[in-house]
This record gives sequence, structure tokens and C-alpha cells, in this order.
Amino acid sequence: MRKIAFILLLLSSIGLAAQTPDIQRADNSFFDPTRKQTQTEEYHFGVEYRLEAGYIQPQQRSRNMTYPDMYLHGARVGATFTFLLPRRFSMQTGLLYSVAYGRQQQHYRSMDAQSVQVEYIQHRVVEHDLTIPVRCYYNLQLWKQLNLFVYGGPQLQIGLAENDYLQNHLSTKTETWLQSQGIHTTPYDRMESELMRVNIQMGVGGGLEWDRYRLQAGYDFGLNNLVRQPIVSGQHMWEWGWYTSFSYRF
Repeated sequence: MRKIAFILLLLSSIGLAAQTPDIQRADNSFFDPTRKQTQTEEYHFGVEYRLEAGYIQPQQRSRNMTYPDMYLHGARVGATFTFLLPRRFSMQTGLLYSVAYGRQQQHYRSMDAQSVQVEYIQHRVVEHDLTIPVRCYYNLQLWKQLNLFVYGGPQLQIGLAENDYLQNHLSTKTETWLQSQGIHTTPYDRMESELMRVNIQMGVGGGLEWDRYRLQAGYDFGLNNLVRQPIVSGQHMWEWGWYTSFSYRF
């Protein structure tokens, strides 16, 4: 009789255990300090549109020229298009318009025997350009929506005009001699006779981006000689420059 009661008690306990829901146990590996979470970033192709405006400082670096090196100061505005690439890379191009102003004095020894003063021409240059950048960007997230980025690549600068509103402070004999050497003594457009319109540059730079706003700065190195018709042998002029700009993404 005791054996039958024991068997019935055992069977009833087994039945209750089968009806009891399973209790989920915590994964102790979650608390393992050596555990690593792998986060995979999904890539989605897209295009970003930006309006950009900023300050530029071109520098005309010359060698054996009839006028000295000159710094110009101006502004740049335009639109850019950024193509998103995998692994935080992107490619940017666009169209930017810039205008810059600079002035410089070019001194000459007087050709007039009665004059003992050094004569000069006051150059006042206004430069108009269109710029087409082709640059590769790399973005690094710092905190939430704050990103650090660097870039590099070429850009094509197309000169529209470079007007020299020069002021003549020369004696008649000195002016006549300079004109015989092919040197301008009246206002003119340098790109009509002296300088090439196409300037190929290589630039590097970087900046910070927060949400839709981007602040960047960079430097561009002129690669080709801009002198169209050298007056003397070995004449060269390159246009380098740095800039800083602010842009907004739509």
C-alpha cells in the first residue's frame, strides 16, 4: 500500500513539473567584462546639398614678373553637392563664385634726369573667378551630432576677369620707356593679355560639422604657370590661397 502511494505521489509531482512554465535564466555573459558588442553601420547612398559662403585670401606668387607678389582679400559664395560613400567617405563637387581685391605698388627708377624721386604704379586689382572643387572627405564622429572631417583633392579655377585699375605716378619719359617694354600704364584686364584663365589647384583642409552646419578651412596650392605671354625669360606666376567658409545642408 505504501508503494502504491509513493508511486502516485511521484507521478503527480512529475505532472505538476510538466505544467509549470519554463523560467528564463539570465545570460551571465552579459556581465562578462571581456564581452564585445559588434555594431554594424548600414550604408545608404545619398546626395547632400549645401549653400556655402566664406572668406578667401588668394596670393599671387611671382618670379621675374614686372609686378610684385600680391595678397588679395575677398568673398566666396556658391552651392555644393556631396555624394555619400561607404566607410564615412564622401565626394564633393559644386560651383562657387569668388571676388577678391588687392593692391600693391610697383616702383621704377625715374628715366627723367631732372627727377630724383622713385616713380611708381599703384595697382588696384579686382579678380572674379568660378571654382569647381572635386574633393574627397572623411568624417569622424566625436560626440552625438558633432563630427570632425578632413578633405583633400583638386579644384579647377576659371578666371572671369582680373581688372587692374592702376594709377600712374610716372614721368613722361619713364611712362614712354615702360610702354616700349610692353608694360601697361593704363587700366586693363590682365586675363586679356597676360594671364591664363585656367588655374589648377590642389587643396587640403578640414573642419567641424554639427547637425546641418559645417565650418571648414583649407589651403589651395596653384600647380600651373598662369603667365600667358612672358615678357622676359623665366617669368612665372602661381596663385595659392587659404579660405574659411560656413555652409548649411538642406
